[in-house]
Amino acid sequence: MTPDLNADVLRLALPKGRMQEEVLKLMNDAGLPVRLGGREYRPTVAAGRFNAKILKPQNIIEMLASGSRDVGFAGADWVAELGSDVVELLDTGFDPVRLIAAAPESLLVNGALPLRRLVVASEYARLTAAWIERAGIDARFVRSYGATEVFPPEDADLIVDNTATGATLVANGLTIVDTLLASSTRVYANPRAMENRGRRAAIEGFTMLLRSVLDARQRVMLEVNVSAAALEAVCAALPCMHEPTISSLHGEAGFAVKAAVRRDALPAVIPAIKALGGTDIVITALAQLVA
Repeated sequence: MTPDLNADVLRLALPKGRMQEEVLKLMNDAGLPVRLGGREYRPTVAAGRFNAKILKPQNIIEMLASGSRDVGFAGADWVAELGSDVVELLDTGFDPVRLIAAAPESLLVNGALPLRRLVVASEYARLTAAWIERAGIDARFVRSYGATEVFPPEDADLIVDNTATGATLVANGLTIVDTLLASSTRVYANPRAMENRGRRAAIEGFTMLLRSVLDARQRVMLEVNVSAAALEAVCAALPCMHEPTISSLHGEAGFAVKAAVRRDALPAVIPAIKALGGTDIVITALAQLVA
């Protein structure tokens, strides 16, 4: 059941562009369905329980900082670039990228940048300037407006850009020379909204619902039957969140043990509890999980 947000309707900013699909699925899975309808920039969220608007991630950060939006989704790289005063609430892990400096292999001298004046192209003016100073290089900044990777070698010596797999860099003959930061899609709030008791409660309830889905995606419910003699050994082998749930089987034939186990632990856990005497092992997907 979703928390009652009607008393203090949140002004929510949803992202436009590449991160939108995963965010909308997360919202739907959290019981907060998003209906785009004909007015795609003003969607209906959870049957009108939010004042929602779709914006570009950079604009979301600016609107959160100004206070016209209470909570929204954006990339950590652009929060750092804009230097905005916002509160990070949750890292969804979506759209993971690294902000890197990259140059053509032919430019490098023994794997390092040459000791001469360089031209650096990027969309990230603030972060690039800070990196140039930190790296102690002599460089001039050129702003790009997308397709930054095509600037070298004719229009820039190197670039500062985000990359997910590095495939685009390789395709353009570029080699990573430094990593500035790691980024992903995160949930941010306006700090003044967090100082208001009603809005803070609504924001925290909203964040809890999103986190419950993300946590559930990482775990499954594992159920196993076990004899009394093997009970403690099986429980010790289960990497559960707190303590497993234990109930008696019919006719005192043993015990049923349930635990929320990380998906990535299953290849080791299932053979282990089977070897300890566990039987009738059942794995069930989880929709939401609140610790």
